[in-house]
Amino acid sequence: MSELPIGLIIAVALALALLVAAVRIVPEYERGVIFRLGRVIDAKGPGLFFIIPIVDRMVRVDLRTITMDVPPQDVITKDNVTVRVNAVNYFNVIDPVKSVVAIENHIVGTSQIAQTTLRSILGQVDLDELLVNRDEINQRLQQIIDNQTDPWGVKVTVVEIKHVELPETMRRAMARQAEAERDRRAKVIHAKGEFEAAQNLSNAAEVLEAHPAAMQLRILGTMAEISTERSSTLIFPLPMEFLRLLDPTRGNK
Repeated sequence: MSELPIGLIIAVALALALLVAAVRIVPEYERGVIFRLGRVIDAKGPGLFFIIPIVDRMVRVDLRTITMDVPPQDVITKDNVTVRVNAVNYFNVIDPVKSVVAIENHIVGTSQIAQTTLRSILGQVDLDELLVNRDEINQRLQQIIDNQTDPWGVKVTVVEIKHVELPETMRRAMARQAEAERDRRAKVIHAKGEFEAAQNLSNAAEVLEAHPAAMQLRILGTMAEISTERSSTLIFPLPMEFLRLLDPTRGNK
């Protein structure tokens, strides 16, 4: 058997190398942005496709949602309180071509935009609003960051403020304020109870005044309760009508 020519072997090896270089396999969560001689052709995938070796160049783009922590930022609120705030940012690529062509690194760019926007928006609100209306602030942050990253083909879905760190003096002041508020509520509740009790006693007095027999029954009931104690001294009140019967001068008038 004659040996194969060296030229044929080289040609077959070159063809196999070119075939391997031309084959590309992209998973479901990625897209391949194809550059042909420096010009964008299209974003291909997922699955198997071919490119022209040497002429084409492919850049992989991940379409999955990225969870990014926004580093803690020192923010001065509208009422001149310095707080330290961090957040979390959820975003994903919706246009692979823009994410490669419009910006060098869309992940770093989105992170920088999130940090500057966080400082800018929180500097426009009071501390009380930051602590109470956090959901509204999160929505504002999401809309502003999403508008700025839209030209890059990046969609920001959620921005959440994670933690607001207050200065020690502010925490003590808020604790005193909360304690004073609790004391105020307790005094208000106590005053309302006293008012209702006085009102009920006034109503009871009117009823007893209109019904003397009820007054006598109430007196007898109270005496029965007191008489259960052996050490108590019981003083029985006599009605004025009974005293008038014992008055000897009443008949002469």
